Formats: sequence, structure tokens, C-alpha cells
Amino acid sequence: MLIKTLLASLALACCTLAQAALPVYGYTVKNTYPHDAQAFTEGLFYQDGVLYESTGLNGQSSIRKVELETGKILLKRDIPSQYFGEGIAPVGKKIISLTWSNQIGFIFDIDTFQPSGTFRYEGEGWALTTDGKRLYMSDGSQYLRVLDPETLQVTRRIRVSAEGTPVTQLNELEFVNGEIFANIWQTDRIARIDPFSGQVRGWIDLKGLDRLAGVQPSADNVANGIAYDAAKKRLFVTGKRWPKLFEIELKKLP
Repeated sequence: MLIKTLLASLALACCTLAQAALPVYGYTVKNTYPHDAQAFTEGLFYQDGVLYESTGLNGQSSIRKVELETGKILLKRDIPSQYFGEGIAPVGKKIISLTWSNQIGFIFDIDTFQPSGTFRYEGEGWALTTDGKRLYMSDGSQYLRVLDPETLQVTRRIRVSAEGTPVTQLNELEFVNGEIFANIWQTDRIARIDPFSGQVRGWIDLKGLDRLAGVQPSADNVANGIAYDAAKKRLFVTGKRWPKLFEIELKKLP
């Protein structure tokens, strides 16, 4: 966590320098839902009418199935305490789960959360998402790894940049309408990334949403967590230890 925090100011500087010529989107809150205020949210996605969430911190990491409307945890599996849980993404009837610094990932059955395997990777694991055909993985650097969903091997890397400036600290990921949305760690910004070129197409500014959630800005409760309901075109966001999860509508700022 210390490494992430120390690098956060660099990420914010990169965002500030690169954002001038790119569109910036604000938000309107359409709905507010309960969220577990103890959940140190690392990964989030919406599928078959429910939210799937992963939480971090050693001894507190888990994967969960959560009822959107009530925040009720329908199913939970704890990750062994020696692991710091990170991002998750679905692959068919499986959930692929990362850990931060152990260079190991877990595979769970999406219905029962029973473990069905592990896999290895180099470096850190931060976040995962999928476009339905391939996985995209962040390791906190300016590169996203593209993984084969069957072998979980890297097939290529995407360098993420905004107006020529590398963008790092790519945290929780979500594939939304042909773009990868990425929380920028320790900021209230989401980058909208072209999954082929790696170019940032625009920024989403979540400034003030933490206060709407009832939390004070700090390193421990930053915005983190993006989920998308493709059928109903609903975009959900939350943060670490936020007691609320929001459905938002994006609005391009002047």
C-alpha cells in the first residue's frame, strides 16, 4: 500500500498535464444503494442481476455476491490471510481473482465460489476486466496486459497514455461500451481508455462523490469500484469503505 500511495502524486500530475485537450465528464447521481462500509473494495462487476465484489487487505480479503438494492451479501468466500485480494473478472462460469504482491491468482466457480485452480503471473496484480473475449489486467504501471481467458497467459500489452503522457496507477477496471474505464488510484478520476491503442479518450471527474457517500477524503477511502449493467445501460461506482454505491449518468463538462 505504501508504494501505491507514494506513486499517487505522480499519477495525479500525469492526469492534470494530459487532461487539458481531452473531454472531461461529470456525473449526475440517479440512484443510491447501500454498500458495506467495511469493504475495502478492489474489484467490482455486475452480472445476472447481482454485483460481484472483491475486497483487499491481508486478513480481510474476500469475494462476494451482493444484492444491489439492499447491499446484502448473498455469498462470500474469504481469501487466505496471507494474500491481499485485488481485482476480479468473470470468464464463463468462473471468477478470476488476483492478489496484489504474491504473484498468484485464484479461480473460483461463479455460482458456489468453490476454488477450482490457481495461476501465476509476474509483478503485481491490481485489477481485471473482460470484453467477453479477452481479459485486461492492470499491474499499476502504464501498461495493461491482455490475457487469454483460457490459458491466462499474456498475449499482448497496451501502453496507456493521454496526449502522449503515460498514465499509471490504473486501478479497478470495467469494460463499458467498447472502452476500458479505470479508476486512477488515489484520485477521483476515471480514465476512459481505448482498448486497442491505449489512448485515453476522456476523463470522468468524480469530485465530491466521496462526501455524498458520507466519507472524508483519505488514502483509505478513495473512489474505487466500477460496474456496468450492459442490458440496462447502468453505470455503478463506489469506493473503499464507502457506505454507499451510486448509479451515475455521465455529463460532458464544458
